[in-house]
Amino acid sequence: MIRKEAGLESSSRSYHKRIAKKTSVQFIGAVCAFELGYILLNLFFLIIMGVTGLDTTFLFNAFKPFMIPVVLIISFIGCSYIAYRFIRKPLEYLDEVSEASKRLAHPTEEPIVLPESLKNIEDELNTAREQALTDMNEAHSSDQKRDDQLVCLAHDLRTPLTSILGYLRLIEDEPDIPRDLALKYAGIARDKAERLEELLGEFYEITRFSSEGLVLDPVPVNISAMLSDIAKDFVPVLADKGLNWQFHIQEDVQIVCDKDKLERAIDNLIRNAVNYSYDNTDLVFDLRGEPDKIFISLQNKGAEIPKEKLDRIFDRFYRLDSARSSDTGGAGLGLAIAKEVTELHHGTIGASSEQDVITFTICLPRDCKKIV
Repeated sequence: MIRKEAGLESSSRSYHKRIAKKTSVQFIGAVCAFELGYILLNLFFLIIMGVTGLDTTFLFNAFKPFMIPVVLIISFIGCSYIAYRFIRKPLEYLDEVSEASKRLAHPTEEPIVLPESLKNIEDELNTAREQALTDMNEAHSSDQKRDDQLVCLAHDLRTPLTSILGYLRLIEDEPDIPRDLALKYAGIARDKAERLEELLGEFYEITRFSSEGLVLDPVPVNISAMLSDIAKDFVPVLADKGLNWQFHIQEDVQIVCDKDKLERAIDNLIRNAVNYSYDNTDLVFDLRGEPDKIFISLQNKGAEIPKEKLDRIFDRFYRLDSARSSDTGGAGLGLAIAKEVTELHHGTIGASSEQDVITFTICLPRDCKKIV
């Protein structure tokens, strides 16, 4: 991104230099043409006066002492007017560019049109306009997805809550209910309460992601130890599905990062891998360090992700299973958060899926502060 912006700036400066050179040549050409034409006009005037004999008249002789000052004054006025026109022209262009720039605050499909000499600026403004339109549409789409998710959550929250209240009433209304049946009802109520907790967590995740602006607080971190600790926390979760860890984590890899936010991103990747893994398979966790960057990859076995879905997997509120179920899934924010955190560290994240093997790869600089 930095190189791209530098390239655009270099191109813009080069264009401005060409325009400045062209304008300078035009100005000098206009002044020279005026002076040459003015000199020829004066010579023609003198020749006419000599041929007609008017140069011997009293009037001509009376005007003669003032001829050179008048010629110089007219020459000065002419050159000043030319300079005024050349100075005024870029100011007029500036007004046109300023008016066109105001349209970027409320972009429309109508393209921005500037004079031919401002073609380069016109193209840049139209590029910015198109990007602004794209961002607006994406933001609107994201807001719509968020609203849809909140509506779904509001509906889904009622289901486990109704069940919990129903089973608790059964236990309360039947004081002589057999112990094994009471335990069964209590177990169902507990399962529904756990699901309710998950849904509330999704609700919190949506509202937090929509309201907070992520800002990094980089510190030196042993990323090897951090990844190992995160993985250990997931051992009970993996056991529920018969999953196992395979570690290929290089020891004692040090980086500068925001530990809390990066932990959150990795946590989301692992949860995603657990949710979409086949039972009784392995999750492969890999860390490889290089002199100026590191690579983290997480691999799991699950249903192959179609390419059209793979391209959107990091979008906010996007879910692989578009039909929401009250028993599975999340808010569709986990991978989006992982991407945002990674890019805040000036890193990259990608996903691939082939022959039921899904791989997520994160590349991070050793020190995100140096990049900034």
